[in-house]
Amino acid sequence: MSQKPIKRDEALKPFSREHHFNLLLCWKIREGFKKNVEIKRIKTYVDWCWNHHIRHHFELEEQYIFPVLGKEHTLIQQALKEHAALRQYFTATSDIKEHLSLIEKELDAHIRFEEREVFNEVQKNATPEELSIMEKNHQAPISDNWEDEFWV
Repeated sequence: MSQKPIKRDEALKPFSREHHFNLLLCWKIREGFKKNVEIKRIKTYVDWCWNHHIRHHFELEEQYIFPVLGKEHTLIQQALKEHAALRQYFTATSDIKEHLSLIEKELDAHIRFEEREVFNEVQKNATPEELSIMEKNHQAPISDNWEDEFWV
């Protein structure tokens, strides 16, 4: 039996679209590994994604989404812990292949956790005002015109 798609509130849809973009990043890392692409090429793209999208995405979630449930909520504690670990993986300057592998696995799991658990709980508990603030403070859509498509 297949799962029904999650009905996402309009305020959270831009975040979910970014999650989709980041799941594609995980897939691209996997493809790069499968194709034995030079690690530096993969890392350059991952750094660009971190600096242009993911870092800001984390900040927006922490500022506008997570407060709906509060820092003491177990889902938020887990999400913040995962954000901290992912920040370390993205900014690591040694053992690059190992950190890329960790990003690929942990970012994928983190996104699925946020989509299935955190966002559902936030959606149930957010006030119309909180949803409006999320929507107003979200960045422009992601653009990805990266020329070195190592994953193809």
